[in-house]
Amino acid sequence: MNEQAPIDVVLIGGGIMSATLGTLIKQLQPDWNIQVYERLGEVAEESSNPWNNAGTGHAALCELNYMPEAPDGTVTADKAVAINEQFQISRQLWAHLVKTGALPSPEKFINSTPHMTFVHGKASVAYLRKRFAVLRGEPLFAGMEYSEDRETIGTWTPLLTKKRPAGQKIAATRIESGTDVDFGAVTRFMFDDLARQGVGIHVNRQVTGLKKLPDGTWRLNLLRLVGRNKSSVNARFVFVGAGGGALALLQNSGIPEARGFGGFPISGQFLRTTNPKVVAQHKAKVYGKAAVGAPPMSVPHLDTRVVDGESSLMFGPYAGFTPKFLKTSSWLDLPFSIRLHNLVPMLAVGWHNFSLVSYLVGEVLASRKKKLAALREFMPTARMEDWELITAGQRVQVMKKDAAKGGVLQFGTEVITSADGSIAGLLGASPGASTAAPIMVDLLKRCFPDQIDGWEPRLRQMIPSYGTKLSDDPAAAAASLAETAAALHLTA
Repeated sequence: MNEQAPIDVVLIGGGIMSATLGTLIKQLQPDWNIQVYERLGEVAEESSNPWNNAGTGHAALCELNYMPEAPDGTVTADKAVAINEQFQISRQLWAHLVKTGALPSPEKFINSTPHMTFVHGKASVAYLRKRFAVLRGEPLFAGMEYSEDRETIGTWTPLLTKKRPAGQKIAATRIESGTDVDFGAVTRFMFDDLARQGVGIHVNRQVTGLKKLPDGTWRLNLLRLVGRNKSSVNARFVFVGAGGGALALLQNSGIPEARGFGGFPISGQFLRTTNPKVVAQHKAKVYGKAAVGAPPMSVPHLDTRVVDGESSLMFGPYAGFTPKFLKTSSWLDLPFSIRLHNLVPMLAVGWHNFSLVSYLVGEVLASRKKKLAALREFMPTARMEDWELITAGQRVQVMKKDAAKGGVLQFGTEVITSADGSIAGLLGASPGASTAAPIMVDLLKRCFPDQIDGWEPRLRQMIPSYGTKLSDDPAAAAASLAETAAALHLTA
């Protein structure tokens, strides 16, 4: 390939976002030249790596932070339903890719795993009861069960009830259609398929600079990390899907749309056990309530994980702080991200989120004994000798301008797009990988307005609910859930 010839699409970063966008574009425009540049030696080694995330197909089936209790005591399902709608788009895309052979046997990347919530204490039980009452009528949450009975909950997963204090009031919900997803495997399989179609997957290749040229294309400066050779390419469209590294690249591009954005890095750890006697007693992803001041990504959960066909349990996350924006990046990431245009929003976030800072400091200083105590809130019989501590991926939460507060910390994802649509990037994390498909479909609409109308028939083949809401049509929701469950070998 002549590296000076403009490339149609360059994807920076070898994670689930780039893999999904590349897959969509190759399906919609197979004649376009697509090249991927990943600075590490393999794809899916940062946040998409299965041990760097919880693997929850985030469908809001069990995540209580998507349905907080309002000051007046009411609970609404709007956000939870919207997130579930997004996950259904991902399920439909994966089902289509399995049917067409682009993805292999689904057991290699997704497995049925009941999603549960679990709380204790009078107030929390009352809240969960209200949440269930709201969700039980939602088409995408059909089949959810609720119980305050210790024996029933123990049949769902014994580890929650064994040796729990007799007088403690508890409650749980359970829905069998939940999933455990190995996002690292999904990412690798998508890139393997793209490579078979002629897409260039370049590892150990770091993008060190971006510059808009007079002809409207982008010049990307590249550094080959093995040998330290420098080169450059031109691209008509650039997607910055570099996880925690995206902010620096978007700042480097000089697009005004990136001004005012900052990043707040949060690290995490999990306890993991592979003890077969423990693992055999728990097949579920069980989420609880977050501690006061804790960020949404720190909601405690005890999860079944299936990675490379092997089952294990993970508990966490234990949040922490490091100035790194990636697990394998520099301790100077945070200070080097500070600009005049984002200084005020970043200072405002620090001022208005002192409780978060205090929480993170407490988590960093937490002893092994305190970590075990948090696990025993879920699993009273836990023994530390059965568990090992592993470090999860870095999450860089978005800080941006706010007219009222000066700056706000956002725990979702933020797509930044240039005015001409020639470059786009993704900041933030939650719900992240689970909603890669709808996020990338939305990006296509924003960046390719002249092509999207012509692409829509093909999009509907891949994503049958495209342009509609399944939650508005119970029959359509049931049909979609059944069809994707059959294709992905899941519990309907």
